[in-house]
Amino acid sequence: MSNDFSKEQRPDTPHYDEPTGGWGSVKGMLRLMKKERPDPLVAETILRLNQPEGDMCTACAWAKPANPSRFEFCENGAKATIWDLTSDRCTPEFFAQHSVTSLLEWSDHDLEMVGRLTHPMRYEPNTDHYVPCSWDEAFDLIGEQLQRLDPESVVFYASGRASLETSYVWALFARLYGHNNLPDSSNMCHETTSVGLKKVIGSSVGTCVLDDFEHCDMLFFFGQNTGTNSPRMLHPLQEASRRGCKVITFNPVRERGLIEFANPQEPLQMLSGKGTPISDRYLQVKPGGDLAVLTGLCKHVLELDAIQGNVLDEEFISEHTHGFDRFAACMADTQWDAIEKTSGISCSDIKSVAAQYARSSRVIGVYGMGLTQHVHGFQNIAMLINLLLLRGNIGKRGAGISPVRGHSNVQGQRTVGISEKPELVPLKQLAEQFDFTPPTKTGFTTVEAAQGVLDGRVKAFISLGGNFARAIPDQANTDAAWSSLTLNVQIATKLNRSHLLVGSQSVLLPCLVRSEEDRQASGTQAVTLEDSLSHIHGSIGKRTPASDMLRSELSIVAGMAKATLTPNARVPWDQWVGDYSKVREQIAITYPEEFADFNDRMFTPGGFYRGNSARRREWATTSGKAEFTTPTTLSALREIPATGDFTLITLRSNDQFNTTIYGFSDRLRGLDGAREIVMMNPEDMQRAGLVENQKVMLEGLADRSPERRVINFKVVAYDLPLGCVGAYYPETNALIPLNHHDVESKTPAYKGCPVRVQPMPTDGQDATA
Repeated sequence: MSNDFSKEQRPDTPHYDEPTGGWGSVKGMLRLMKKERPDPLVAETILRLNQPEGDMCTACAWAKPANPSRFEFCENGAKATIWDLTSDRCTPEFFAQHSVTSLLEWSDHDLEMVGRLTHPMRYEPNTDHYVPCSWDEAFDLIGEQLQRLDPESVVFYASGRASLETSYVWALFARLYGHNNLPDSSNMCHETTSVGLKKVIGSSVGTCVLDDFEHCDMLFFFGQNTGTNSPRMLHPLQEASRRGCKVITFNPVRERGLIEFANPQEPLQMLSGKGTPISDRYLQVKPGGDLAVLTGLCKHVLELDAIQGNVLDEEFISEHTHGFDRFAACMADTQWDAIEKTSGISCSDIKSVAAQYARSSRVIGVYGMGLTQHVHGFQNIAMLINLLLLRGNIGKRGAGISPVRGHSNVQGQRTVGISEKPELVPLKQLAEQFDFTPPTKTGFTTVEAAQGVLDGRVKAFISLGGNFARAIPDQANTDAAWSSLTLNVQIATKLNRSHLLVGSQSVLLPCLVRSEEDRQASGTQAVTLEDSLSHIHGSIGKRTPASDMLRSELSIVAGMAKATLTPNARVPWDQWVGDYSKVREQIAITYPEEFADFNDRMFTPGGFYRGNSARRREWATTSGKAEFTTPTTLSALREIPATGDFTLITLRSNDQFNTTIYGFSDRLRGLDGAREIVMMNPEDMQRAGLVENQKVMLEGLADRSPERRVINFKVVAYDLPLGCVGAYYPETNALIPLNHHDVESKTPAYKGCPVRVQPMPTDGQDATA
């Protein structure tokens, strides 16, 4: 099978001809370096990324090898570091010059471009300005307000970058205060994984480790854009491809990272401009059609076993699984024409891939938000597990399930207690350890927290990083509701839109970034985080902080807790701030199986593995076995759009990290200069009577009361499946209602929302007609 995908790319649509990586990545880093003008020592910091006793990258959560290369960083990691270490500052003088109302007119990119926040600030309603305050004033204000409120009306949100130490005390603070309202960024991306994998294999995280990628002979990729979201993963993929491992990719968009990669550390590839082919086959599935593809793959594997035998791992199925007979009957009853229609992939292609799978001994299933962010995202994941179970590809070397996380410690935050689900937290142990009665009521997910802001149930919102107001769905409706909050507290490094949606009392608390030195009473502190493959790593920052007024995230959490809670001798906040090793001692007591000897192991080369029961073929499920799940539908969509309408998939460019927009170049897709665009198949454009660069409005159809629209988007012809349109996240989040989410996990369905695309009205026409 040829790996030359240039012939398969539509020549009449934009695309990137070069490999991922290579000189394009170097130029991308240098462009941001010029714009941010960081401290010259930023180069030293970048070279320390993911090195032993170095600074663990704040970009993606991909694993850190035990024997890292000299340059163990990627374009994304370098950009995140440069962004953090900018020379620009967002000072009290800036806020004195600009009212909050005026700043609301600024773009998200321009807000963050102001630079690093330098002082704690509180909002003054009478002047509509943020004004400086002392840390004690900020903590006293927060504590006073929280003491007046019902704890169940307060949300503690966390983005996925905070360390394990900070995450642990954050969750403890919430429970000591009296609630489990602990949503985090996982709720918006991989909560479907946490819920789905827990149900079917008894583990809420993936089963693979880095070694598995050295021994697999086949890799499936579903809905994961490696080149943009986790570029360091391309190194093991390159090695896998070179040794003959077959890589099969299903994705609506042709993403260059899974087509070709030029390793910047290989002089020959840099000089020649030629990269290593990655995917052996790249099949453009319809949005929501992965479920049909997986059904077809499973169906044909069963058919091959019936014809030739010895395809299924019958011993594994008999000993380790439950529900096989019902599942097999469902596959036999499912018709090929329905599979082909729903997936957009021919039966012959699906059968060919299934035959390849049947010949492969060790297979890894890799996926991203293309599977999780659907109304039936749980069934997507369950079907991928079904496929792996058929041939015993869970719990053996070189095989397993591997969800790829985004934020650098989002998985770890769940591990140490940030969860709205009390049943996932050792509450009995916490009660004994800290002499209190933990709350047992289930807390708010991200969607429920946003709904609570909208309907008034949430009175205070405390955010540990992130840009919640931009990350959530339904922004046009939720934005106005933030003003009704009694308290809005944002722990942050740079200014963003969430900071401008002020309540009666609003406070900005500026914190250190991971690469800055964190000096406390006992000296410079190290922190820890967990990668996508369940390994724990230590990290030490060395850069001089951007301001003398900055505090660490852990110090800020402790300051708020002390101002809010009744003193508890078992919770020595000041000692914990003075020496983070004491927090790690508490984590080890709460989670002894995963974190025994935590302080001694935190700098283990490659991280220390906290273990995984499913990898050991111990199934913590209801049946005590891995579950075959019978699907109820062939499409992960709630509904197939009517003729003339489309399914929207939201995308990230390679010039952004989640809601942070570094710039306006989407180099790896051949796009540049704007983010208010909608990508469409040229044939769809023709049928809709639209032309290149025409201004349009998009209307969300998942729930039309109230209407949800974005306007003045530009149409761009792009190589997408018929009936699919692509647009950037978060610019089109306003089209997606809060109730459009995965049935099981409530993860927003950003990858499968029905929309209507219409020309912008001409003069004299009503845009709302």
